[in-house]
Formats: sequence, C-alpha cells, structure tokens
Amino acid sequence: MVTADRIAEILEGYDELVIATVCSHSSLQIFHGARVEGFRTLGIAVGERPKFYDAFPAARPDSFFVVDSYEDLTHRADELAGMNAVAVPHGSFVEYMGANAFLGFELPIFGNRRVIEWEADREKQRVWLSAAGVEMPAKIERPEAIDRPVFVKYHGAKGGRGSFIAKNYEDFLQFVDGSQPYTIQEYVIGTRYYIHFFYSPIAEEGYTLSRGTLELLGFDRRDETNIDEMYKLGAQESLKKLGIYPTFVVTGNVPMVLRESLLPKALEMGERVVEKSLELFGGMIGPFCLETIVTDQLQFKVFEVSSRIVAGTNLYISGSPYSDLLEPGMSTGRRIAREIRLASKRGRLLDILT
Repeated sequence: MVTADRIAEILEGYDELVIATVCSHSSLQIFHGARVEGFRTLGIAVGERPKFYDAFPAARPDSFFVVDSYEDLTHRADELAGMNAVAVPHGSFVEYMGANAFLGFELPIFGNRRVIEWEADREKQRVWLSAAGVEMPAKIERPEAIDRPVFVKYHGAKGGRGSFIAKNYEDFLQFVDGSQPYTIQEYVIGTRYYIHFFYSPIAEEGYTLSRGTLELLGFDRRDETNIDEMYKLGAQESLKKLGIYPTFVVTGNVPMVLRESLLPKALEMGERVVEKSLELFGGMIGPFCLETIVTDQLQFKVFEVSSRIVAGTNLYISGSPYSDLLEPGMSTGRRIAREIRLASKRGRLLDILT
C-alpha cells in the first residue's frame, strides 16, 4: 500500500494537476468533465492510441500515454508523475491492472484506495454492507444447500461476465468455475436499480453526514446479454434445450428515474454505507454505486457496492434529472474534476487523493 507521506511527496513536485485515466469504461465523461472544469487530460492506452476518441473531440484527451500492457503500467508510475498525473480509477482500470498492483501504484489516485480490499472480496463486502444496516439477499453458505433459485457471482468487477442463475445444486455444478472465488445469494424477484452517489469529505452544504456530504447523481438499469430481463428465471430450461445458456454480460445502460417516495430510502442507504466505510477503513471518497433490487413491497435489497464511477453514469454526460437539481450539466465525471479543483484550491488534496 502506498503511504500518505509518499503521495504528499509526489504532489510536492507537481506544478499543475493533469487528470488521467485508462481509455475505457467511463473515460469519455471523465475527460470531458475534467476539460469543463479547466484541467488538462491524459489518456492511458494499452497497445496503441485509440482512434475512436477522434469521433468525440469534446472528450478527447489532450495527450496519450501508451503502454504495452497493464503490467507495464505498474512500472511507469514515475513517468506519469513527471506529467503531473492524478489517476481517476474506474472498473476496467482496477480490474485489468489487478487490485494488488493498483494498491501499490505510486501515483496520486482520486479516492481511498483502501476501499478496494473491502469491495473486491465479496465476503468483506457483505460484512461492510450488513454492518451498515442495509438489507441484502440471503447468502447460501454451501452449494449443496441450494434450495431455491440463486445468483452466483465471482469476486471483482467483471461487467457481469461469468455470473449465472442456478435453481438447484445440479445447475450450480453445470456452470460454476471452481478456480475462482464466488458468492451465492438468493435470487430476489424485483426490479434492479443502480444508484449513483457521490461522497465528498470536504463539502459542507447539502445532505450532510458526520463528515462531508452525500449527493445523489442518478439511476440506471442495465441491458445484459444474452437473455432479456423477463426471461432470466422462467425460460431457462426451454432455452437450455436449444443450447442457449443465459449470460449477464453488460452491453449497455438504460436511464431511469425512481418513484419519488423511494428517494429518502435511497439516500438513507447511501448514508449508512458511507458512515460505516468511515468507521471501517477511513471512508469512500467520490462516486460509488449501490446495486439494488426493489421488491413489490417497495423494499430495497443491496446486492453489491461499486466504490468508484460506474458505466451507468455514461448516460448523463450532460447531467441527469437528479444532478441537474444540484447544478445543471453536472456529470459524475465532471463532479470528480470539481472535487479535485475544490480540494486543490482549499489545500486539501490529501483528503481526497491517496
């Protein structure tokens, strides 16, 4: 783990801040938001400079840093520091680089990198969420004990790849990859909503917590291939007879607004998760997402937390129905850049960079 003293030492050598991230996932809105907030940007690319940014000039990085591989990136932090880079993590960045390499990456990172230890391990994540007092789907401790439809998910951020539903132990054996750690949860019938939050430890006005403020920036749902939402449970057996097996690889996101009477519950869940994170590991910083199911009893069940910007926020590069009530045109990518700018202005960069 990189120490706070080491990050402070690196920042002392900076004469400006350059927002950098890997060219994937949510990079378009990160670069666009940084530009709107007055930062220069740096795109980290693996293999070659991506051409597709030329199609989106308002979100094209000012320059590119090309590496041969993610492993190569871990050895070139000094070069990035020489460019005054502050790295903004997203799901692809952390997953492809690897959690351990990311934890030891000697470059200022937006957010608390310690959260990765609690997010990537599904067992620790459940401890965190349960201690926060949010309701979760029941956990099935042993595959042999499966006595109802369950959802099986591997550790780490994989965009739904490999996840599967099993109705019984035989189903589980057919699909499981025993070489990877996994979690088995009951399959909860309801609608899945992904809630986009932003926690600022330095803001003082708004929905205040014990320290800082919580912002609700938007919601989304996900399109997953190869099976439509309404068929995820009932049609599996018929599809299997045709040689088609359900997968949950995310291919896109759908915008949505929540029933207004549920907004207080959503904010209260976000508040409890942040407060418990402050107690357990010093707190999440910046964007995070609670991945939830809402039952027909209008109860939330949280099945996962993503502790950085999620791809569903890409829907709202020009702002969402909720972020517009904070400030018109505020995307999550821009909100990250705004936090960095405010922290720099107030001399509090070490409160948001680790």
